[in-house]
Amino acid sequence: KRRCEVRASNQGHLLLAGIVVPERAAQVAELLRGPGFFSGWGVRTVAAGEARYDPRSYHNGSIWPHDNALIALGLARYGFSSAIDRLFEALWEASAFFESRRLPELYCGDRRAGGAGPVPYPHACAPQAWAAAAPLAMLGAMLGIAFDPARNAIRLDRPRLPAGLEWLRLRNLRLGTAGMDLTLSRGRHGVDARIDGTRGDVELEITAR
Repeated sequence: KRRCEVRASNQGHLLLAGIVVPERAAQVAELLRGPGFFSGWGVRTVAAGEARYDPRSYHNGSIWPHDNALIALGLARYGFSSAIDRLFEALWEASAFFESRRLPELYCGDRRAGGAGPVPYPHACAPQAWAAAAPLAMLGAMLGIAFDPARNAIRLDRPRLPAGLEWLRLRNLRLGTAGMDLTLSRGRHGVDARIDGTRGDVELEITAR
């Protein structure tokens, strides 16, 4: 009945909540990207080597896509945009090993090896709504999508496109009763945005890198 002080992915949720002091945020981001947490297929719930770590348990070392999405949103909040690329790529490549590229509720946290895919968790729910939403949330984190109703503005904060994706079209981004269609493409100095259409009073703001 003694507390186990272990490194867990919950610290990524602290980034999302914005309660990590800036001078410690970089350390948290580095830990989550390190070999203890990152298996090659995503961030584990508990880091390798910690008490109770088991890559094939339900909560003590497995990989949950939605957990990784929350971590990605937290990394974006503190400006660690480049760190999200690796997470997105890991989940995208993992999805190729599941039926219809459908990410399950979770999969095992065994280290990525050779051409083998992630080890499936035998009782994972699939489909699972929060797992299905994970890639979209991570993409939103990479693009830095935010909404400012007071200024009738849709913002892209230091947007990035995933590796291998040259362009992306977003349709009907909604802000109240207004909406906007965008095409984003990879440019020489980052991501270029083209407004394809607007409905109502809405503007686009882009924060440069």
